[in-house]
Amino acid sequence: MQKVAVLGAGSWGTALALQLARHNLKINLWGHLPEHIEQMKADGQNSVFLPGFPFPDNLQPEQDLALCLKDADEVLIVVPSHAFASVIMAIKPYLKQQTSLSWATKGLDPENNALLSNVCDSILGEREIAVISGPTFAREVASGLPTAIVVASRSPTHAKRLVSYLRDDNFRPYTSDDLIGVQVGGSAKNVMAIAAGISDGLGFGANSRAALITRGLAEIGRLGAALGGHTETFMGLAGLGDLVLTCTDDQSRNRRFGLALANGLSIDEARNSIGQEVEGILTTKEIFVKARSLAIEMPITEQTYRVLYENLPAAEAVKALLSRQTRPEQDSQK
Repeated sequence: MQKVAVLGAGSWGTALALQLARHNLKINLWGHLPEHIEQMKADGQNSVFLPGFPFPDNLQPEQDLALCLKDADEVLIVVPSHAFASVIMAIKPYLKQQTSLSWATKGLDPENNALLSNVCDSILGEREIAVISGPTFAREVASGLPTAIVVASRSPTHAKRLVSYLRDDNFRPYTSDDLIGVQVGGSAKNVMAIAAGISDGLGFGANSRAALITRGLAEIGRLGAALGGHTETFMGLAGLGDLVLTCTDDQSRNRRFGLALANGLSIDEARNSIGQEVEGILTTKEIFVKARSLAIEMPITEQTYRVLYENLPAAEAVKALLSRQTRPEQDSQK
């Protein structure tokens, strides 16, 4: 029986662990809080972050990182982006050379705004790595509802192996060799979701939301292309698909965070009202800084940054976007 160690016991990590456990795999689920692991063992489910989904016998919570990783064929990291590098450092002594590594974290490294694949390469050297991304909500995956994702890897063999671990009648993974583009799409869409939440919370309506999604996709594409991503990636599941989902459905934490800001909550109050990690807060700063360093125009990202980090009132940010100089749409795609 193949063994997969899932590191990260939030809602998304738990949902993926449940999906993997539907196959003939042994799954260990690790979290950084021992008391949370013990509660999952006692409850037989993740009552804190994903209640209502009992663990099967082949899914076991484990608080000892070394034991969780022992004899693992695949390590799947599903921690917040700000913890990603520290987790990579922590697991390095326990990884065998033949152990493959993948992650479903959506974000950049806050220390240097690097893609997470660059973090892996710098700490671990050459290794089979892959990223899982796409339009997904944890509860729908845990429920077995129809879902499509992307598995991107430099190794076709690794990508196909991950697909075999995940695929069933209701869960369809597609493969990609665009490791960069899939990471950019999965990260930047969280910024746009905050902006969409703000716009909807201020009552600007469906027309504004559609415009924001369309222009947001153009921003993501510009950044992705500059970093070496493939244009077609941003029109697929990891780009447009994930962007539409997270900008339009209130299961999105980032969208709900934007709605809370528009309703007058402070950043801390809005964050606390979500109760889980809101990746887009840090990612907004990371992408803003990276875009500036590359001289890439990302006006929605810039205004979202100003709201989060320069105390600009949300309504003023929207006004600044609408007052931008008119130009041909084709020019603004570049």
